[in-house]
Amino acid sequence: MPNNSILGVFAKSPIKPLEQHISIATDCASKLTAFFDAAMAKEWDKAHDVQKDISTLEKEADALKRQLRLELPGGLFMPVDRADLLELLTQQDRIANKAKDIAGRVYGRQLEIPTSLQADFTKYVSRCLDAIEKAAEAINELDDLLETGFRGREVQLVEKMIHQLDEIEDDTDTMQVSLRTGLMALEAELNPVDVMFLYQIIEWVGDLADLAERVGARLEILLAKQ
Repeated sequence: MPNNSILGVFAKSPIKPLEQHISIATDCASKLTAFFDAAMAKEWDKAHDVQKDISTLEKEADALKRQLRLELPGGLFMPVDRADLLELLTQQDRIANKAKDIAGRVYGRQLEIPTSLQADFTKYVSRCLDAIEKAAEAINELDDLLETGFRGREVQLVEKMIHQLDEIEDDTDTMQVSLRTGLMALEAELNPVDVMFLYQIIEWVGDLADLAERVGARLEILLAKQ
């Protein structure tokens, strides 16, 4: 193989763009806090502004995903398996997609969270975002994992993060059940179509934590292969 071809294989590490992508996805999802604050205050113009910010960040994440897929080397000198990195990237990207879908659906219907559920719903959103932040924290350790050859204390640190991520996701499952129970008690007082969409939004917000857990699971698989 010519020297320039070898250099081309090593020229671009996929790790930095992967870390950049999870950062954008995390920023995208984190804006749901401000979005729901505005929605629950019935400040729909403000909610629309935040929704547009979420959509912009989702597009940035999508563009970076496409770029990384095109440029990710397929040669023999990759420190980790290309397919594993692509699957990791896919799960990360779904976080941004889901955040965009949530904001679009709520704003599109100007869907109101029932007042009696708002405090618990806010905590639920926050805990789901905790899961995404923990997943991003683990992804940001990839550089150090590479430097240590996926050995030693760095691996233990990442495994601990993944375990914490699983615990956060368990919390969100419990919170989701509680919210669904609370909504069921209110069904007779609400527009039936709104009820249907509220159940969907509760589920979609929970999907954010599920997707974050999948990022952790893919990272765990990557570690196991080293």
